[in-house]
Amino acid sequence: MDIELGLDTFGDVTRGPDGTPLSDAATIRNVVEQATLADEVGLSFFGIGEHHRREFAVSSPEIVLAAIASVTERIRLGTAVTVLSSDDPVRVYERFATLDAVSRGRAEAILGRGSFIESFPLFGYDLRDYEALFEEKLDLFVRLMTESPVTWTGTMRAPLDDADVFPKTERGLTAWVGVGGSPESVVRTARHGLGLMLAIIGGSPVRFRPLVDLYHRSLTSFGHGSAPVGVHSPGHIAETDEEAWDALFPEMQAMHEKIGRERGWAGGYNRLTFQNEVGPQGSVYAGSPERVARKIADTVRTLGLTRFDLKFANGGLEHDRLMRSIELYGTRVAPRVRELLAEDAGAA
Repeated sequence: MDIELGLDTFGDVTRGPDGTPLSDAATIRNVVEQATLADEVGLSFFGIGEHHRREFAVSSPEIVLAAIASVTERIRLGTAVTVLSSDDPVRVYERFATLDAVSRGRAEAILGRGSFIESFPLFGYDLRDYEALFEEKLDLFVRLMTESPVTWTGTMRAPLDDADVFPKTERGLTAWVGVGGSPESVVRTARHGLGLMLAIIGGSPVRFRPLVDLYHRSLTSFGHGSAPVGVHSPGHIAETDEEAWDALFPEMQAMHEKIGRERGWAGGYNRLTFQNEVGPQGSVYAGSPERVARKIADTVRTLGLTRFDLKFANGGLEHDRLMRSIELYGTRVAPRVRELLAEDAGAA
């Protein structure tokens, strides 16, 4: 089984050597350095999420990705995700087509509704239109992917009449839809023939198998050929399990409790919860290279994935720790995952 292994970050504002938070600017510069290392160790993809809140430094991923494109050679570059609902599909397409040009065809758009809602009031959108905004804007974006003049009418933006969009790409643009677990979202992604990127951030990945099966059935029913399936999940890699767990747990606990207060989640996040998530039935890929490799390989087998993206930046984890995690992911985890999958193929 051929598998692509990538990395995702939201540009989490990290701590410096003295324990104080870095500036947004320093965090963004570090993200460029992290992506450069990911390219050097042979990883397939580097994704940056769009956010508009204090914890995350990146609100304009395409600009950071363009900077990364200038210092990398092979790694594909995209978002994780672009909040299409609160943006304009024409401008999004133009930005990605431009990124595709400067990266020599390495751009990928991963589009989503966004699990955070700050962008909606910031850009003047009504949350009551949450579903309709994404449905309509995704439809327009897919039409723009033909790179032919588009005539389109909707209710959430001005109509287009034989509108042409520039720049044109050299080989077309790759696009995915980020999905959190809704069957309706899976079917919509299949209807457009786009790649499916599952955000699995809690619980057992096995529970997503019915959604993957639904996706493949839906692709067939809509007359599309095969399309890729990926997973985005958090984790951290260190030399030993204990080192990785002790570094990651307080960051995940702090983030879970902060978001939990905002969203009214019941219960807290303790070490027992964390240890369950890093275990075989959880969705946190943290530990030694061997542990993480085996867990990724299990998820790839279970869901029939073509790509796995590790969200490697979590909370205030220091830049040096993140760089070491990336190095281990590329030099030890990735080869081991492929070795384990090759063993499966040989046994079959």
